[in-house]
Amino acid sequence: MSDNAILAALRRLGIPKEEMSSHGFRAMARTILDEVLGFWVDLIEHQLAHAVKDPNGRAYNRTSHLPERRKMMQAWVDYLDKIKAGAEIMPFHRVA
Repeated sequence: MSDNAILAALRRLGIPKEEMSSHGFRAMARTILDEVLGFWVDLIEHQLAHAVKDPNGRAYNRTSHLPERRKMMQAWVDYLDKIKAGAEIMPFHRVA
C-alpha cells in the first residue's frame, strides 16, 4: 500500500494532516513496542525495515529474528485489540 493511499484514507476519515500521517503510525508503533510492550529495540527496527546498528557492519548481519518478530507482532495485535475493546490506555500529549 502506498503512502499516498494511506494519506488519502486518513483524509477521507476526517483526520487532518496536523493530527496524523502514515509515518506517524510507524513512529507510534515503534514507541509503544519499546516503551509499553518492552520489546528489544533491534527487533523493532528489523520489523520496520530500518538498518540495525551492528559493530560488524550490515554486510555481515544476515539475521532476521522471524520467530521473535512474529511474537512481537502478535503482542501488537493483542494491544490494539484491547484498545478496540475499551481497555485503559496511556494518553499521548502533543509536544508544543
